[in-house]
Amino acid sequence: MNLKTVLTKDTIRLNLKGTTKEEIVNELLDILTVAKKIDDRGAAYTAIMDRERKMSTGMKHGIAIPHGKSPTINNLVACIGVSEAPVDFDSLDHEPCRIFIMTLSPLEKTGPHLQFLAEISLLFKSSEKRREIINASTPEEVLRILSE
Repeated sequence: MNLKTVLTKDTIRLNLKGTTKEEIVNELLDILTVAKKIDDRGAAYTAIMDRERKMSTGMKHGIAIPHGKSPTINNLVACIGVSEAPVDFDSLDHEPCRIFIMTLSPLEKTGPHLQFLAEISLLFKSSEKRREIINASTPEEVLRILSE
């Protein structure tokens, strides 16, 4: 899967303001709504938060990957947000997060969802890439970093 086919400058925001998991999830959903990637924001929120209740999607190294599946989603959609301040996301390493990658996918299509999560997790194992994303000044710069 090519991240550039899923992410665009319109699905990347660099100055998230939220200070809680719920606020961050809502900001990420705002990105997808404004970019016209989702039609039913309520169903998307429910899918994401249901998944969070099962197990937090706060990973390691300051990254969270909130994700979910919904019957209102036809094709995998994703966005990236970077927070100015670290946010507690109940991460595996108990560290706060600054990079948030949200993805939503259809209920019946597992392949693209798993492939996207695998590609993102591999990408962010690099401390250099994480630092570059946090220091990026434009969405275009984030896209360039992700494609390198």
